[in-house]
Amino acid sequence: MTDISSHPARLAARGDTPAAFDRRGAWRRRGLPLLIVLAGFGVWLHAQEPEPEAEASATEAVPAEDPGAGADGGEGTSGGSGDEEANDADSEQDEDESSDGESPGGGTVTLLQIQGAIGPATADFITRSIETAEESNATLIVLEMDTPGGLDTSMREIIQGILASEVPVATYVWPQGARAASAGTYILYASHIAAMAPATNLGAATPVAIGAPAPASPTDTAEEEEAEDDTDASADDEDGGDADSADADDSDTDGSDADGSDAVDAGTDDAEDTGAEPPDLIPAPATATERKAINDAVAYIRSLAELRGRNADWAEAAVRAAESLSSSDALEMNVIDLIADDLSDLLQKLDGWEVEIDGQTIELDTTGLIYERIEPDWRTRLLEVISNPTVAYMLMLLGIYGLIFEGYNPGAIVPGVVGAISLLLALFAFQVLPINYAGLALIALGVILMVSEFLVPSFGALGMGGIAAFIFGSVILIDSDVPGFSVSLPLIMTIAASGALVLLGIVWFAVRSRDRPVVSGQEEMVGAHAEALHEFDTRGQIWVHGERWTAKTSAPVTAGQSLVVVKVEGLTLHVKPTDST
Repeated sequence: MTDISSHPARLAARGDTPAAFDRRGAWRRRGLPLLIVLAGFGVWLHAQEPEPEAEASATEAVPAEDPGAGADGGEGTSGGSGDEEANDADSEQDEDESSDGESPGGGTVTLLQIQGAIGPATADFITRSIETAEESNATLIVLEMDTPGGLDTSMREIIQGILASEVPVATYVWPQGARAASAGTYILYASHIAAMAPATNLGAATPVAIGAPAPASPTDTAEEEEAEDDTDASADDEDGGDADSADADDSDTDGSDADGSDAVDAGTDDAEDTGAEPPDLIPAPATATERKAINDAVAYIRSLAELRGRNADWAEAAVRAAESLSSSDALEMNVIDLIADDLSDLLQKLDGWEVEIDGQTIELDTTGLIYERIEPDWRTRLLEVISNPTVAYMLMLLGIYGLIFEGYNPGAIVPGVVGAISLLLALFAFQVLPINYAGLALIALGVILMVSEFLVPSFGALGMGGIAAFIFGSVILIDSDVPGFSVSLPLIMTIAASGALVLLGIVWFAVRSRDRPVVSGQEEMVGAHAEALHEFDTRGQIWVHGERWTAKTSAPVTAGQSLVVVKVEGLTLHVKPTDST
């Protein structure tokens, strides 16, 4: 095929120039990989979208249960006009109830799901979905939850959305075997209705970063031993003095249990029976920072418990001592409201349930509700991907190295474009993640030092220092110990090892180059062979390396004689005739 760029006349006929033609060709060659990357990313986003069939099937009616249907079995359809009259009576009753101000049946229940660690993407999805449910006048929001915990800021954002919701929110720990640990416990306490499936658990709400106990000092150990001795002595003294009043105490306890007037005390007694450590025996945090974080978390979860009328003492124990409960124990201790086997069982038990929103009591009517499950959209999925610490870490490195390569090769375009996009996405992820900026600075310093190794002959000193700074910064980059929100250590070591191998290769090639002869510069001219262009005695012209040079000699030279360069002085070469041998 003929290259049109080699025919200026044809280009001129098209109103074009060779330079412009070459620029467009270079853009097409360099822009093709970028288009391929963007197309692949678009295909991935499209694959993450739910299928139309799944969206259509996500909304289905919950059939109203007929008490007589189970007994009649398949004969229920042959009741004739009697069943129709019963249905008409039921519909008239529903209309009467709706006219009295109660929630009418036939509404929608919005289903949301929290699966895995709670992060910025989860918080954004839940808060936006609650607003969507309010706009659609949903009767109830059911938040299905199975989480090991999450970030404090994301948890508080979800709780604020629940507290501000005009639609009742029922948090349901489901399926069986699920858990509502750490941040999940706070969300469960904040919900209007707290429900769990059998074989589930909640608790362990101590802030993870400060959950490890500080080592006890000898002074603290001695004080604890003295306190235990005093406790034992006082218990021995009270054994004899309180024997006469045991019957009276038992009668008082029985009376309070009978009328149910002391729910919190009963919950405390149950906590002791299940092995929960009383708050006064829980060791206090060692440092001021730990005490501030613990007390803040305790005050927060107690306020939620008092708002919903749940066991505040156990909530405090869950924060201070990382206590956990099964679903049956949680129901017994007034931590949750009910236990349901599945979603249908939950809605059946919530029929007629009363909740208070903005000072108004609302009675739920969950018969005939329609399921409306809200799935995460592309925005939530994208935020979930880039807010993953490992992905954000890789985007940051890709952005830094892309800009460096663009600086080394101006006009390459693709490394610069990909690097800029990656770096901006990484900065957005770091904005919503708990980032340690000292770690970020160490990573930047490490990259700068490793790049400097290419420019400054330090024989590995700068490179090794850069690798060390890079590893330390990567380890402390994410300031959180929450599961799922840390950079993978094997990934850090793999990238660091790759960088170390590249630097070792550079040092090896630098050492080898010292033993090779010089191939450029003035030093390379010394010892080069030349040829005299004419006869001269002291000064004349010679031919060396395909170039004409002015030369000086101390011996007469004939035309065509072979010479050797012995010295370079500016633009003049000092030569001497080669030996005749």
